[in-house]
Amino acid sequence: MNLATPPSRLSPARLDANPSPVAVARPTLLCLSHLRWGFVYQRPQHVMSHLAKDYDVLFFEEPVFSEAPERRLAVSQPASAITVLVPHLPAGLSHEQVVGAQRALLDDYLATHAGEELLLWYWTPMSLSFTRHLQGNVTIFDCMDELSAFKGAPPDLLLKERELMAKADVVFTGGYSLWEAKRKHHANAHALPSSVDIAHFAAARDPLPEPLDQRDIPHPRLGFFGVIDERFDIALVDELAAKRPDWQLVIIGPVVKIDPASLPRRANIHYLGGKAYPELPVYLSGWDVALMPFAINESTRFISPTKTPEYLAGGCPVVSTPVRDVIRGYGSSGVVTIADSAYTFITAIDEALRTREDVDFLRRVDDVLEGMSWDATCAAMKGHIECLR
Repeated sequence: MNLATPPSRLSPARLDANPSPVAVARPTLLCLSHLRWGFVYQRPQHVMSHLAKDYDVLFFEEPVFSEAPERRLAVSQPASAITVLVPHLPAGLSHEQVVGAQRALLDDYLATHAGEELLLWYWTPMSLSFTRHLQGNVTIFDCMDELSAFKGAPPDLLLKERELMAKADVVFTGGYSLWEAKRKHHANAHALPSSVDIAHFAAARDPLPEPLDQRDIPHPRLGFFGVIDERFDIALVDELAAKRPDWQLVIIGPVVKIDPASLPRRANIHYLGGKAYPELPVYLSGWDVALMPFAINESTRFISPTKTPEYLAGGCPVVSTPVRDVIRGYGSSGVVTIADSAYTFITAIDEALRTREDVDFLRRVDDVLEGMSWDATCAAMKGHIECLR
């Protein structure tokens, strides 16, 4: 730089060795969910817990109805940077009134609690009814299941899904089969299957103190944990228990959307109810084989069960019905066996009981799980979001 008149004195620039940190506002991530935070700990809880490191998560659930006349928003904070919002509404409201009440409660909360930047994350297209007016910097549709194939699906769900596909900037799917279907309708769709917290479930590889309700159940034990609904093959479970009364079937999880009375009742079938996520490795450590007895129907056509890698991380061989994504991801692994009938299930379980004793079994499991983690899945999700901000 040329100076017409040189300055009489030049002072050196001062560098502050300890600069004051600059506060950067965190975006607000509004998650619209058809699943409750306190239900089975699965993909929504894993994903939001990871993303809460960078975003302030508002987890908006479906309404709770009661005889109380007031309309209010119940607010709780189950974890750091995660706020759960549950609308409480009077019973007897019309559909239009329910939609309007949710919109009003959400808008009021956002007006006083949301940051300057709003990101929208949809687990269900049905939430569009009361959020389509919101403009997010980025709109995400995380399609973890083909909800339209589930029992009791709203008749207009597919129509709203098409609307959400048009609104979304990016689409994630919970499995590869689902991605193959959804990528035809969105140019920025990515298969990001549910992953596994390996360290959490690996605790089951070592003997753990037996839970009281499992302690007196004889071996061999064949276990299942997950939601028990229309995807659960009741007839298969009943036939297994009938043909092999020496095997004990341990079933863990809540019963939803089906009549509990429809479940088979035999002396060697043990329904232990729902268990908290931290308890699952304790039960898994006492099993000899893990089961995935999914019915093969429209509701399971696109599922990619999280429990497959969870069982394996716990050191348990798995026998599954022929779910497409299980075959695709694990069919040739040598640690998951696919069976399509009660007879082949029994043969596969007998083989799995022997496999458990193979000294090479855990090495094969670790090879299958190599690179799988919620850290990696959520980092990929965040990368796609940040590219759009």
